[in-house]
Amino acid sequence: MVNIRPLDPSASPLDYFGSELRRKREEAGLTQKELGAIVFCTGSLIGQIETTLKVPTREFAERVDAALMTDGFFSRLVGLVLRSQLPTWFQPFAEMEAKAAYISTYQAQMIYGLLQTEAYASAVLATGVPDKIDELLAARMERQRILVREQPPLTWVVLDEAALHRPIGSHEVMRDQLAHLLRLREHKSVRIQVLPFEAGEHASLIGSFSSLRFDDHPDLIYTEDLISGHMTANPDTVREAAFRYAHLQASALSVEDSAALITRVMEERYGHTGPDERAVA
Repeated sequence: MVNIRPLDPSASPLDYFGSELRRKREEAGLTQKELGAIVFCTGSLIGQIETTLKVPTREFAERVDAALMTDGFFSRLVGLVLRSQLPTWFQPFAEMEAKAAYISTYQAQMIYGLLQTEAYASAVLATGVPDKIDELLAARMERQRILVREQPPLTWVVLDEAALHRPIGSHEVMRDQLAHLLRLREHKSVRIQVLPFEAGEHASLIGSFSSLRFDDHPDLIYTEDLISGHMTANPDTVREAAFRYAHLQASALSVEDSAALITRVMEERYGHTGPDERAVA
């Protein structure tokens, strides 16, 4: 007799997804193998998702909705599932980021998460918890969906020039990442400025920070330390961050000159290396 693992749908969004997938599949009179054939995966994968051993992707959720005629149920649920895969300390920020009307951020070391390509993000995440890379990568890519919704937040990013030169992954990864930043110029709600090395000392030598503004909520400031993140709506902190960000923007290159610098770094630093060769500092 097959030992069917019991599920507690209230345990987590992932458990709820798995239990509903099993329930809807059984209501449709399909085996795991039969459903897998319809959505172009193995029956084993269906079983692993039903028992929370694997995290569903958005593509999987959309195919299951079509196969089981569930009117977008799994597509709506998968966002919550993927967000739950983010580090616990980061989830509150991700939830507020998704609600923000205006995001402004200064990034001293790397490209902002909302602007990362999948390959760049994978290389970044590989420095942390290698056994959860697939789940964390899917969650990071899911975060970026706020930029393509009907009313995306205005997102203003100041990147330290160091983020352009810091080799993350291969030369090909960096080339594609910088090309992605240039493509984002066509996105009406995204603006990117580069703080050049020539700016010297500046208003945020202490490190990166992000500010979130809302239509109906106090502004929030977010910072990270070595192992966790911190949000605050303290008016003094919000005011100080706004003051520092204004100085950073004033010291940064214009959006047009920033694009020219990104292009130059992409071509000169990452333009002549084969795709399998690692970047070196």
